[in-house]
Amino acid sequence: MPNYDAHVLSGIVTYPVAVLIGTLLKVYLNLPIELTTTALVLGYAFYVLGSDLPDIDHPNALIHRGSKPIVSVAAGSAVFLWVKDFVNLTPSWLNQVASWLTGALGGLAAWYLFTALMPNHRGIVHSLLFAAVYGMLAFLLVNYGLGMGEGAGLYTGFSAFLGYTLHLLLDRSLKLV
Repeated sequence: MPNYDAHVLSGIVTYPVAVLIGTLLKVYLNLPIELTTTALVLGYAFYVLGSDLPDIDHPNALIHRGSKPIVSVAAGSAVFLWVKDFVNLTPSWLNQVASWLTGALGGLAAWYLFTALMPNHRGIVHSLLFAAVYGMLAFLLVNYGLGMGEGAGLYTGFSAFLGYTLHLLLDRSLKLV
């Protein structure tokens, strides 16, 4: 059962295999994969992140502990943006403070919900289903969010899927769901 360093370092050093597979798929199967410099760099980032991402379901894992504050801040900020137009206090300077207080409470709730809603370690998150979900999210981000095009999105999503799958292989826990 590899630890954080083993998972991430495996991702760092095996990425050229993902580049090779992507190149072979493009050249020999004529898949519309684009191996632009930006797609390769983003593919590397998603691959290495994916190499440890399945451990997000373990409360003591670094990826879990690192993601928790990001999710909390994102949730708190979303709550702030949602309530700020509904708060109307006197004096007016209290509006921003009250809105952020509400946002902070949302962030606090997200902090505890993050771990509470996470499935058991090596459950569904340690599956090829979630590898596919991660790959699809990477594709959507690159293709639609960053507007880089379908070919770059396909390569980045494929790299994300492979990095996530690497983690499962290292854990010797390759399952569909």
